[in-house]
Amino acid sequence: MDRATAEKLLALARNVVETELTPDSSFENPRDIPDFPHGGAFVTLKNRSRLRGCMGTFAPRDTLAETVASAARSAARDPRFTDSPVTAAEMGGIRIEVSILSEPRPTDQPEALEVGKHGIWIRRGMASGCFLPQVGGERGWSAEEFLSNCCSMKAGLAADAWKDPETEVLLFTAEIIAEPD
Repeated sequence: MDRATAEKLLALARNVVETELTPDSSFENPRDIPDFPHGGAFVTLKNRSRLRGCMGTFAPRDTLAETVASAARSAARDPRFTDSPVTAAEMGGIRIEVSILSEPRPTDQPEALEVGKHGIWIRRGMASGCFLPQVGGERGWSAEEFLSNCCSMKAGLAADAWKDPETEVLLFTAEIIAEPD
């Protein structure tokens, strides 16, 4: 992705989050962001490296801009932070990261994933959870720790559920664009 498109996507995400947090404002998706095939997108909000929201989808909308806007809207209202939601006053300290995903692909060798390169989406019955590729690297996890923590922390499954053939493990990559620190 070229720098101009990356900057437009970050500006779009910031504008959507700010609009979501300011009740009397309105926002219209820009029409000049190029579209390309993608497997979804996530928007992450951090304040001084502390997570304040991260939401997204593996089901892309009609365009990349619409997918990013939807993810940004959801990240602003991340249900994990209902007791302490991100606020408009906090936006000056918020750093936004947009992850443009490849299409997730099932793997029968999950332990062969490359931490920092691959993200994971674990599904079993109604339970599911995912980690973006950067999570394992940021936390210094091995591939097995990455898989086990996704099972237990995100999907609500036993830590070793990824080893069970009834559990589907999908891998994906992400093009990550972020505002400067």
